[in-house]
Amino acid sequence: MKEERKLTWEEHLAALTSYLDEKGIDLAYVAEPVDIAYLTGYSSWTEERVFALLVSRTGQALLLAPAINEGEVKQTSWADRACFYQDGENPWEKAKKRMTAWPKGFWALEARAVTLSHYRAIKEVFPEANLASDISTWLARQRMIKSPAEIEKLQAAGRLADQALDLAFALLKAGQGMSESELALELDYQLKKKGMGDLSFPLIVQAGESAASISGLPSQKGVQAGDIVIFDLGIMKDGYASDVSRTVALGEISPAKWEIYETVRLAQETAARAARPGMTAGELDQVARGVIEEAGYGQYFTHRLGHGIGMQVHEPVNLEPGSKQKLEAGMCFSIEPGIYLPGVGGVRIEDCGWLGEDGFHPFTKTRKDLLLL
Repeated sequence: MKEERKLTWEEHLAALTSYLDEKGIDLAYVAEPVDIAYLTGYSSWTEERVFALLVSRTGQALLLAPAINEGEVKQTSWADRACFYQDGENPWEKAKKRMTAWPKGFWALEARAVTLSHYRAIKEVFPEANLASDISTWLARQRMIKSPAEIEKLQAAGRLADQALDLAFALLKAGQGMSESELALELDYQLKKKGMGDLSFPLIVQAGESAASISGLPSQKGVQAGDIVIFDLGIMKDGYASDVSRTVALGEISPAKWEIYETVRLAQETAARAARPGMTAGELDQVARGVIEEAGYGQYFTHRLGHGIGMQVHEPVNLEPGSKQKLEAGMCFSIEPGIYLPGVGGVRIEDCGWLGEDGFHPFTKTRKDLLLL
C-alpha cells in the first residue's frame, strides 16, 4: 500500500520534535501565530488572548486556544489535541491538567513572542520548569529554508500576483485621470470580485513625483500622462505570500525616466542571474548596487536589495549591504532594486523567487521591458 505523503505542517512538527529530542529539551512553547500555523496548519489571530502550541520531545502536542476558537479548531485535525479556556480562566492551569504525563523540566520558549507577564504566569503554574532556552532561532532557521511543497505554494501565489498586475495595468489604461487612491481602491475591489482579495500587504500605487517616496501610501494625486507608475502588490495563497513590483509608463516619458528605468532593469536582471548558493546576501546586494552606482544613481538606491518571503511577506533572509549571511538552496527572497529621484519619480522592479543550486527561479513572470500604456 502506498504511504500517504505527510502534509507540510506535519513535516515541520516532526522536525521540531526531533530537534527537541536531539538537544534534550523537554518541551517547546510556541506563541507567534504564524509559527503556530507553520507547525499545525491552523491559522488564527486571537489578539490579546493566549494562543500557544506546546510540543514535547516525546511527540505530544497541545494547541492552547481561547474557547471562542473551539468551533474552528474542531474542524481541523487538532480537535483531539486542543485545550480551550474561557475568558477569566487561567489558560496554563487548563493546559497543565492535560500534560500530566509529559516531560516538563527543561523548556524552550519562543522568546520573541512571549511577554514578560506571560513568562511569569507560566513560571507560576510550572514552578519546576527551567525556562532558560529559546526556540526562536531554530524556528526562524527552519522557515528560512523552504521545502518543495512550500515552493509550490509560493509559485501558486506568484501566479496570482501576475494576474493581479495584468488587472492593474488594464485599470490604469482605462482609468486615466484617476488618483492613486482611486486606482488602489478599484484594484482592491476587482481582486476581491475575482477571489484574490487576501492581500499580502496593502496595495501600493505611486505615480509621478510620488513614486520617489519608497514608503508612501496611495494619495489623492491624479495619475497624468508622462508619469511613471509603480505597482507593488501581493496575494496570499494557501497561507503563503507573493510580492511583486512593476513600474509602467502612462504614455511617452522623458529620456531621464527612460534612463533610470533601464538602469533598474539591468540591476535587477544582473542580480537575478548572479544569485547562487554560497555567496553572501551582502555580495548579491552589491551586484545590483554596483550597476546603479556605475550609472551614477547610487545615492538614490536607498534600501536593501531584498527580503525573504514565505508565510509572511517579509521574513529572513535580508539582502542588505554588508550582510555575511550565506545564501543557501531553498531560500526564497525578493530581488528589488530601485532608483528614487526627488522631483522626478521612482522605479522599482521586483521578483520573488527560490534559490536552487543552479540559480534564482522567479515566482512572477510579468514582463520587465517598459510597458507604455
